[in-house]
Amino acid sequence: MLSEEIAVEKNESIFDINVFLKKAVEENVSDVHLRIDEVPVVRKDGKIVKTNYPPITEKDISHVLNVVLPKYLRTKVQSAFDLDFSYEIKGISRFRINLARQMGNTSLVFRIIPYEIPSFEKLKLPPALNILAKFHSGIVLVTGPTGSGKSTTIASLIDLINKNERKHIITIEDPIEFIYSNKNCIITQRQVEIDTLSFPDGVKYALRQDPDVILIGEIRDLETLTSAMKAAETGHLVIASLHTNDAIQTVNRIVGMYDPKDRENVRKQLAETLRACVAQKLLPLKTGHGRIPACEIMVVTPTIKDFIIKDELEQIYDLVKKGSYNDMITMNMSLLQLIKEGLISKETAVEVSDNKVEIEQMLRGAYHGTVDRFDIQF
Repeated sequence: MLSEEIAVEKNESIFDINVFLKKAVEENVSDVHLRIDEVPVVRKDGKIVKTNYPPITEKDISHVLNVVLPKYLRTKVQSAFDLDFSYEIKGISRFRINLARQMGNTSLVFRIIPYEIPSFEKLKLPPALNILAKFHSGIVLVTGPTGSGKSTTIASLIDLINKNERKHIITIEDPIEFIYSNKNCIITQRQVEIDTLSFPDGVKYALRQDPDVILIGEIRDLETLTSAMKAAETGHLVIASLHTNDAIQTVNRIVGMYDPKDRENVRKQLAETLRACVAQKLLPLKTGHGRIPACEIMVVTPTIKDFIIKDELEQIYDLVKKGSYNDMITMNMSLLQLIKEGLISKETAVEVSDNKVEIEQMLRGAYHGTVDRFDIQF
């Protein structure tokens, strides 16, 4: 039972990471944190929870690394400040692991990656996202802060294409997270530093491997972004994640990565290649157990293309707000919809909104009985 602590089995002699991770999976935990001289901590339903285990020792961390660290990284671990890699407990789950240093000590964060790839319906994502699987070229971006469910949404999208199309999908990841099995498509999964040198190299050589869809785990730098746009220009569908909060910020972030002298051309290139942008946040359910995504959806229409080229990005927000084409929706509209359905509280919506004045106005309008797109009643 969960309150301030999560019930877990103790092992006084040595910290058994496999036993701990199995228990974490059973408890529907999303993340595990291990730090020297601190008790193991987990994240459940978006909240950090301390366990009743004793504090982790330096010996415990060394033992954990002996268990989970891939052979190819063993020579790097002493000198590296940060490392990303994956681990698997057969029949239980996969885990994405980040190794970092804090105050000279090693800390580890495990993200639980389930074997089963959930559908849009199971994730409670808007049905409008099904359109993303129908694009044949261009860039689709899934954005949001760390822990917002971007990787899971992308995996669900790839699985939808895998079920319904006959294509070659190449994924370039660091590390590989979800494992796909071939359905109607064939899927090639490549891990940076094992199967390819870098994200840009992975995209470059993917173009010679007869791809239809290229998944880029994360656009982190200008070189990867440029490679992604070139791949999209040559008739491939590129799906990628980016750390931004909304559609407008995404366009600004991409253009801002280039020198000022290049930005006019970049806006034109982006307007031609960007197909859609989905920004999402994971929110606690009103019941107190579980989370649900709120999604902003922008599909690039001819009008939005024109706004991107002219650098009139605020006009894009107004157009998305109207929501008349392809069920486009702003983040605040999505939050309002979740309130209407009784899934999240008003307080949660206001807390996570990037435009608190607008969401409060929308809520007042709903209370006063004004007619809006969702016909909200309380």
